[in-house]
Amino acid sequence: MAYLFLPLVSPLVLLVAALHAARHPGKRPGLVPKLTEAAAFAAFAIAAVAATLLVVKGPGTSAMIGLYGVGLSVRLDAVSAVMLVLVSFIGWIVLRYSKTYMDGETRQGAFTSWMSATLAAVLLIVMSGNLFQLFAAWTLTSVSLNRLLLFYPERATARRAARKKAIVARLSEGALAGAVILLIATTGTSDIETILATIEANWLTMVAALLIAVSAVLASAQFPVHGWLTEVMEAPTPVSALLHAGVINAGGFLLIRFADVMLLAPGVMALLVMLGGFTALFGGLVMLTQPAVKTSLAWSTVAQMAFMVMQCGLALFPLALLHIVAHSLYKAHAFLSSGEAVRNVAAIRRPGPIAAPSARNVLQAFAIAIVIYGLVGTILGFDGKSIQAIALGVILIFGVAYLLAQGFADAAPRALMRRTVIYALVTSVSYFALQVVAQSLTAGSLPPTPSPGPLEWALIILALLSFGFVAVAQATFPLWASHPAAAGLRVHLTNGLYANAIFDKLLDGWSKRSVA
Repeated sequence: MAYLFLPLVSPLVLLVAALHAARHPGKRPGLVPKLTEAAAFAAFAIAAVAATLLVVKGPGTSAMIGLYGVGLSVRLDAVSAVMLVLVSFIGWIVLRYSKTYMDGETRQGAFTSWMSATLAAVLLIVMSGNLFQLFAAWTLTSVSLNRLLLFYPERATARRAARKKAIVARLSEGALAGAVILLIATTGTSDIETILATIEANWLTMVAALLIAVSAVLASAQFPVHGWLTEVMEAPTPVSALLHAGVINAGGFLLIRFADVMLLAPGVMALLVMLGGFTALFGGLVMLTQPAVKTSLAWSTVAQMAFMVMQCGLALFPLALLHIVAHSLYKAHAFLSSGEAVRNVAAIRRPGPIAAPSARNVLQAFAIAIVIYGLVGTILGFDGKSIQAIALGVILIFGVAYLLAQGFADAAPRALMRRTVIYALVTSVSYFALQVVAQSLTAGSLPPTPSPGPLEWALIILALLSFGFVAVAQATFPLWASHPAAAGLRVHLTNGLYANAIFDKLLDGWSKRSVA
């Protein structure tokens, strides 16, 4: 099956482009930006062809170079194919954008080189067929990203964020290295396909699953080590786009790739649900208090990655993969267009009075949203859906209920109410339709969601109550915003409940050092 070798060409083309750009590190390095863009497009085209061949030929794994399980190999299945196409597409768009954005910068060539290297490393992660390649690519991604974060080394805030990211990255790499050792000790092989097919539950597997979860959580900027992600705004916008739309997904991919291992450790899965759920609520609330566009987007990424971690903890791995795709495409567009945000807002005429929903409107909106979800689910198929997936849909519909509350406000125009009801219908239908698509694509590549036990039921109920409470609090905010406690809460949320400040203090205050 020679076609399995094809995906390896994508990162190799980008690495060649990176080496060529490194030889011309200065300002306006001739044809380097155009050649790098061409290499990125070639990588995307190759990934698309490989995904097409996967549909025609079927999945498989092929070792290409190496001995004793150490070397370059490819695992081509639905998960890796989706990630290959996604990452290479976003990488091409970001490098194309960088060609104009970075024009005239003193070290444009060096920037282009490290961007290409980072993209190549992420591609090597998602196609890895053995543990050694996965770990090497994981480390290379962190190293190359660190160079991008330090593109403006004279900026104290850039140095602070890069150093904090480096510390978190080393911890993540250490956890992953421990997991690699334990998985090899348990199964006697470094081949990922063999590991997933033969792994059995024992204490080594449990510890390996815990270390995988730790590595993924650190890489996904989860509470309380999320601060580095919200402080990387000093890097050029293309770096933010590639980081938030591509690199940050590595943690989620790690959990999805080792789904069979994670299912053998229900305690670890429960920890993922609790940490992911809390961080999602925390990040979502803090995001609403941020005045800067890029900082708000960064907190949004923290919340979205947390929701994806919670999905993995609930064993909804196909939906977690779908979440990665949707979030990546949205966040790449959001960052690359962030420069227009202020101009667009300024161009909008000042709105008139806002129709604040009453408590009755809020209750009505939530009741109608749940009824719509129930009707759509009954028609399109609650049958065959896991309890976890149904509960996740209820959490998503809470967000729709928040919109409905605005439309149901007594002073709101009828047209707004009709639009919000239509949004609720479209959201419910889309959720079930996309869920079917995700499960169909990953059938055979990812394990099915098991039936929930007592612990899972308790976590599901806790998640529903937590997300429901926060959604109601947001919808009724105009009713209690004037309370003195609301102003204090806003200050604390704006500062992220000071978790990042505590992290800085634990690191001996290095983030407060003056510029050398």
